[in-house]
Amino acid sequence: QVQLVESGGGLVQPGGSLRLSCAASGTIFRIGAMGWYRQAPGKERELVATITSGGSTNYVESVKGRFTISRDNSKNTAYLQMNSLKPEDTAVYYCNADVRRLGTSYLANYWGQGTQVTVSS
Repeated sequence: QVQLVESGGGLVQPGGSLRLSCAASGTIFRIGAMGWYRQAPGKERELVATITSGGSTNYVESVKGRFTISRDNSKNTAYLQMNSLKPEDTAVYYCNADVRRLGTSYLANYWGQGTQVTVSS
């Protein structure tokens, strides 16, 4: 099996910063695209940022210039550096990854359990 474990969430004041981590573990052969999504209370889950295995990135317009997604392929880990945080960034943040498991020939999609980010004074 494959597990994605997020960490780094918490309470931060407006204008502050947080760095989220997503560590993938298990019977992994290769990881394709990884991404961060978020879901605020009463709202649908939305894409925040994605990064391909080659390092190409994509962001939702509302976080461009403030958030940076990165990955360390040697550690099977993705990161989301969040700067200039706003109250509207408050949400549960989920990690997502396309993973090819050992002994298989296809990519399967996996989700982490989520980590809470609260931006409030």
